[in-house]
Amino acid sequence: MNAYIIYENEDWMPPLRTALDEADVPYEEWFVDEGHFDVTGEPPEGIFLNRMSASSHTRGHAAAVEHTRQLLAWLERHGRRVVNGSRAFELEISKVQQHAALEQVGLRTPATRAVAGGTEALLEAAEDVPTPFVTKHNRGGKGLGVQLFRTHEAFEEAVQNGDIPTPPAYVTLLQQYIEPAEPVITRCEFVDGDFLYAITSDTSDGFELCPADACRPDADRCAVDDDESLFALREDVPSALIDRYRTFLEREQIDIAGIEFIEDAEGKIWTYDINGTTNYSPEVEDEHGLSGMAAVADLLKRELKAAATGEHVPS
Repeated sequence: MNAYIIYENEDWMPPLRTALDEADVPYEEWFVDEGHFDVTGEPPEGIFLNRMSASSHTRGHAAAVEHTRQLLAWLERHGRRVVNGSRAFELEISKVQQHAALEQVGLRTPATRAVAGGTEALLEAAEDVPTPFVTKHNRGGKGLGVQLFRTHEAFEEAVQNGDIPTPPAYVTLLQQYIEPAEPVITRCEFVDGDFLYAITSDTSDGFELCPADACRPDADRCAVDDDESLFALREDVPSALIDRYRTFLEREQIDIAGIEFIEDAEGKIWTYDINGTTNYSPEVEDEHGLSGMAAVADLLKRELKAAATGEHVPS
């Protein structure tokens, strides 16, 4: 029996392959973009890891997200165990759903307006949105589509000039900008309910903060200056917040995630993003003897054992 890795970004696979090989996890890779599967047939026996990214369209894989949605539904209908299955994936591809779920359990999120449409809809929606605010893609990934506007005039000029790109799923967010106490965000990594560690990411140069090496092919992006990394281990995240995140992930059936938050000058914590296709910072992990992918491999090993005994048969 194998683990099947559902993915569309080859660049993100090497660290996972290494971890799976080291843990002796038998696996096959299932590249998903265009393709087909037999809806009336049976999926292979095994367990499945969903590594589909919301940013797949930026790599020419425009069909990958919808293909994956149907594939996950098929797998789950046949009782297959999917790590980060369809419920988790719906949050992965919709910040609207993320914010609604976070608010439902009392986690503070920035005020957010969802806008479907072009120039007229954007300008109308912005009329009663206080400044400063940022634009985001509802389904984006990697910080795509994030722009900061401190005045309505600047936003109107950007809209009229066509500088607000149309998101892949056609929904743009206008979101309250949280002025941070320091120009950093914090990302908390979880695997199977366990808190692994947290890192800070420097936002001085922008909002595209994927920590994986593959996200930063230009070495200049790795440093704020010649000696300082964008990413650092953080060890003072409040334990109460970690507990709330852990409860949230269990409630939403999310097995693997990086949850991002920001702190304002008053010390308030604002949670704003959940990443199911989480990648890990190699420089932080190497420096501190950590491995997120090893934890993922261990999870798949346990799930394979459970599947072999019939433990994971959905009710």
